[in-house]
Amino acid sequence: MDWKQTAFLVTGGSGFLGSYVVDVLRARGAQNVAIPGSSDFDLTDMNDVRSMLEDTRPEVVIHLAARAGGIGANRQKPAEFFYANLMMGVQVMHESWKAGVKKFVAIGTVCSYPKFASVPFREDEIWSGYPEETNAPYGLAKKMMIVQAQAYRQQYGFNAINLLPVNLYGPRDHFDLETSHVIPALIRKCIQAKQVGASEIVLWGDGSPTREFLFAEDAAEGIVLATEKYEEDQPVNLGSGQEISIRDLVVTIAGMVGFSGSIVWDASKPNGQPRRSLDITRAREKFGFQAATSLSQGLRLTIDWYLRESAAGKVA
Repeated sequence: MDWKQTAFLVTGGSGFLGSYVVDVLRARGAQNVAIPGSSDFDLTDMNDVRSMLEDTRPEVVIHLAARAGGIGANRQKPAEFFYANLMMGVQVMHESWKAGVKKFVAIGTVCSYPKFASVPFREDEIWSGYPEETNAPYGLAKKMMIVQAQAYRQQYGFNAINLLPVNLYGPRDHFDLETSHVIPALIRKCIQAKQVGASEIVLWGDGSPTREFLFAEDAAEGIVLATEKYEEDQPVNLGSGQEISIRDLVVTIAGMVGFSGSIVWDASKPNGQPRRSLDITRAREKFGFQAATSLSQGLRLTIDWYLRESAAGKVA
């Protein structure tokens, strides 16, 4: 790939993961990277999608834009999550094909996997059952990009690939307790509890589910490697290969921030998917991706960033 000459379009490029993808592209030497904002184009509107592509004329599209959140947000707005993600994916890919884009990189989600998929999740088993109910609308909407990419490759020869990242975390994430994912939510809860001298924090579920987490900077590296090297129709997992229970994760974060109070589990709230851990063989074999950041390293970097930003009044 000629990094200097290739025109890239990164939807969601100003967001959490997108900002890291843009950093990696520029570190490779990319000079033409379009980063349209949601205030510029509504990607659920076909006319706006067409205008975006006409204005930027990309050769490579990396589609990261998504409407996402934690369990609470998914339960409150399942229809919005389904509609927004389905329409964005379908329209951005379709119009990219029509515009003559040379490569389309669709970023899916681990939430597309069946609720009781065998662990570690293998890409070939993604159709073996229905996703976990609390985030099924989101997961299924993103999953349709796999179908679309394969259909467009078969009929039109369109070079579209699909990547399935596991739960992401890192600096630059958002820490809103209503919409954030598990790691930023836990970091904020533990830090705030310590600051006010709270004797306990209350968390959803019972702490038994397991999760795998991927540092966002590592995820961006994997996405750019796939953009450069992967040309096949089968989806590819992006993960770290490290599984941890939510209970152990909370203990780890509490220890790192110095919160010594009790952890109370509200079992009336949903746990979400029982286990999440990915088979990451395909990414390593197909384009040489392997996560470089351990969970402990990533958590320390994320906590330190949040403390600095919070002290500066840049995050709540």
